[in-house]
Order: sequence, then structure tokens, then C-alpha cells
Amino acid sequence: MNIKKLQIEQLESKIEVFAPTTKIAIPPTGWIKAIRLALGMSMQQLADRLSITRQSVQAMELREKEGAISLKSLREAARALDMDLVYGFVPKDGSLDDLIERKARLLATQIVNRSSNSMKLEDQENSERRIKKAIEERTTLLKHEMPKVLWDLT
Repeated sequence: MNIKKLQIEQLESKIEVFAPTTKIAIPPTGWIKAIRLALGMSMQQLADRLSITRQSVQAMELREKEGAISLKSLREAARALDMDLVYGFVPKDGSLDDLIERKARLLATQIVNRSSNSMKLEDQENSERRIKKAIEERTTLLKHEMPKVLWDLT
């Protein structure tokens, strides 16, 4: 088995557990403040658990709300709240394989269309069916090879 394919399969099994979390809305105040308030914990109590000032907790909660907090700070806050920080990535396409497929198809389409346009200029135009088949074949090849150029496409 191809090493790259094995890596993708292993990552895929880890990533798929995060997919349902994309439907969870982040509390408007951020997780730290929402959980702290739900637990009935004061800012000072959290500050004491983190060995920082109350103002630092307030700043931390604001940074989280604004999306400017570090993973280290989130991890420390989670620990102080007797929780674990969990984070991961979820492919917008649904899976890593689907992401690779989309990128390979995009590149294949560009390559085949470029070639087809050259042939058209030389009066050797391909049929729509042949072009689609060529795109499918090139997509399969690109998925297998996974050239780094796939990630240059936007």
C-alpha cells in the first residue's frame, strides 16, 4: 500500500470524529466565560486556579471572544476548569479524500482544457465526451501521484 494513502487513511479516522463538532455554535462570550459562569465560578476563583490576576482572566476571556487567544492559554484555562482542550481540523469537503479529489479534478481540468485549446487552434478539436474522459483519467492519475502543485490551486 502506498505510504501517502496509508497516512491519509490514518488521519481520516482521527479527523472524522471532529466532523459533528462543526455544528456546535461557539458561545458568544467564548467557552472559558460560558463554562466559568455555568459552573458558578468567579473570575477571581479562576484567576487563583491559574495563578494570575482577575484582570488577566478578564483579558483572557476577551481574547478568546475575539479569536486572538493562544492554544497554550486555552489549554491552561481548560486545565483550571478541570477540563481537556480538544481541537482538530475538519475538511470542508467532508474528508481528506474528497479534498484531494476536488483539487486533482481542478488541476486535471486546467491541464486538459489547456491541451484542448491548443488542439482547437490547430483544428484538431476533441469532442466534449473525450474531454470529460481525459479529465477523469487525469484526475485519477493526479490523485494517485498527489503532486505538490495541487496545493498551489485556490
